[in-house]
Amino acid sequence: MANRLAHETSPYLLQHAENPVDWWPWSAEAFEEARRRGVPVLLSVGYSSCHWCHVMAHESFEDTGTAEYLNTHFVNIKVDREERPDVDAVYMEAVQAATGQGGWPMTVFLTPDAEPFYFGTYFPPAPRHGMPSFRQVLEGVRAAWADRRDEVAEVAGRIVRDLAARELKYGAMDVPGEEEIAQALLGLTREYDASRGGFGGAPKFPPSMVIEFLLRHHARTGSEGALQMAQDTCERMARGGIYDQLGGGFARYSVDRDWVVPHFEKMLYDNALLCRVYAHLWRATGSELARRVALETADFMVRELRTNEGGFASALDADSEDGSGRHVEGAYYVWTPDRLAEVLGDDDAQLAAHYFGVTEEGTFEHGQSVLQLPQHEGVFDAERVESIRRRLFDARSTRPAPGRDDKVVAAWNGLAVAALAETGAYFERPDLVEAAVAAADLLVRVHLDDHARLSRTSKDGQVGGNAGVLEDYADVAEGFLALASVTGEGVWLAFAGFLLDHVLTSFTDEESGALYDTAADAERLIRRPQDPTDNATPSGWSAAAGALLGYAAHTGSERHRTAAERALGVVKALGPRAPRFIGWGLATAEALLDGPREVAVVGPAAGHPGTKALHRTALLGTAPGAVVAVGTVDSDELPLLADRPLVGGEPTAYVCRNFTCDAPTTDADRLRAVLGG
Repeated sequence: MANRLAHETSPYLLQHAENPVDWWPWSAEAFEEARRRGVPVLLSVGYSSCHWCHVMAHESFEDTGTAEYLNTHFVNIKVDREERPDVDAVYMEAVQAATGQGGWPMTVFLTPDAEPFYFGTYFPPAPRHGMPSFRQVLEGVRAAWADRRDEVAEVAGRIVRDLAARELKYGAMDVPGEEEIAQALLGLTREYDASRGGFGGAPKFPPSMVIEFLLRHHARTGSEGALQMAQDTCERMARGGIYDQLGGGFARYSVDRDWVVPHFEKMLYDNALLCRVYAHLWRATGSELARRVALETADFMVRELRTNEGGFASALDADSEDGSGRHVEGAYYVWTPDRLAEVLGDDDAQLAAHYFGVTEEGTFEHGQSVLQLPQHEGVFDAERVESIRRRLFDARSTRPAPGRDDKVVAAWNGLAVAALAETGAYFERPDLVEAAVAAADLLVRVHLDDHARLSRTSKDGQVGGNAGVLEDYADVAEGFLALASVTGEGVWLAFAGFLLDHVLTSFTDEESGALYDTAADAERLIRRPQDPTDNATPSGWSAAAGALLGYAAHTGSERHRTAAERALGVVKALGPRAPRFIGWGLATAEALLDGPREVAVVGPAAGHPGTKALHRTALLGTAPGAVVAVGTVDSDELPLLADRPLVGGEPTAYVCRNFTCDAPTTDADRLRAVLGG
């Protein structure tokens, strides 16, 4: 029999709709029920492509005995962290503060007033590795609730007070300058893995936002060290198992320091951020590898994540069916020498094993290998390698595919819009720009209401019930600003403005300029979440600073620029101390230090080839955070085009920054020299 989750839109919640656990979605009614029954709340938070979430669900939530105990002694709430990042954030902060670590599945016990008092992540069905069993935890919590209720209430109250005291007031500080940027770069250099690329040890996550900072820093200062770290990291990732050598696209992270064995789930946000980073690396260096990876990653997103409505799905699972009926991590992606021979024949299989690093021992479990691109001496026949790659891809596509989380998350689609718009423009792939426009159209049609308020998710063209958070407003605005620069269509700038007005009025502390992750009128949780650090994606705070700065450059709005500068105060504080976790903030600081540049390209008529050439040159400039407007001489589509006459009747480019403009030019080479690239 289905439980209350059967009516939800989240694929993750729907995965639990047939559980014997009497799940509630996050709602006031669930807490009222706990109050009425006088029982605590079990809050279980996860997401659909989370491997250990599936494991715990199978072991515990599908078990009738465990479910019976849960239903008798608790009100049980299931939350999709991707749908409710605000709920996830406040309780994850409590878990990390209490235990020193966090992760998913997240298991938190709450009072009926939603105050947390006991925490954990995955609990096994039987005690192991020093961990209690889930049943032992449940019995312990029930006993504490029954016998020591006052103590539980005191613990819960103390935790909530401690969380409330953590509110940040960084917004009022000065903007980061050369000194903070230099300290951040030094900190990154110390943590850089010179022999393998990337930062820190295992597990290793793709540092897309830090690479964006390094590329911008190189563009502004000429720092060879910054470029080297960016280039080498991108090359090592692209040659590793974290990158799908057959189908393009990146896995979530590598379990080892060498990028060999990935955690196989593929997330939209990683691929959008990395697609853009590799496109920017190509723009800076002309690297053929960067070009190939940017395009393959863009093609992967369109081919495998695009929904029927034109948006992009959230993720592909790590697990899939291995041919024997079992769901196994990585089954879709791994190979053995025998499997290569089945598809390719002996000669080509031998070459493929050598080329992709497939060994008899294997690089993964059970003698299986994840495909890589090891460095080889000598030259390979490119046509033969391409034929092998194509045949392996076709053979793999007949395997049972990993599950797809079809919900469309506004923020991540905003990141995809920016990546596809720019990648399409750089490599003259209008189909990618069209895919970006289609996703942006979906966000406007389905996710935006009449007051330009944003909903976080949709599925199958139906909008979800959860309000957008700061990262949704900021990342969608970022995507629209990129579209405005690429297409010259003013409507995208206008929509970005509507979204950023909400950032200023609903998410910003007027006194300090600090930012909150939820709107002022959002559901009140035990604390208003507020996190400036960049983790898997740019924080809402960093992303908002970047979008506000870009919008100010497009429009000349002093209000938006001031808000961006106030928001960047947090980068001055955190950049020198934790540069790996504020990469997008540092990248935005680079744009501020460079201006950013404002480029207007005007032509005599729509589609003029000279205008197109100047526009392309402007987009390929490496000046950090530069904004571009293109149109005809009499256009009122974009503010930067106002009062920009042609020079000698020819298409003309104007470059300005900090209230000062260079002489207009009709020469693409001169424009290139001014903008870098």
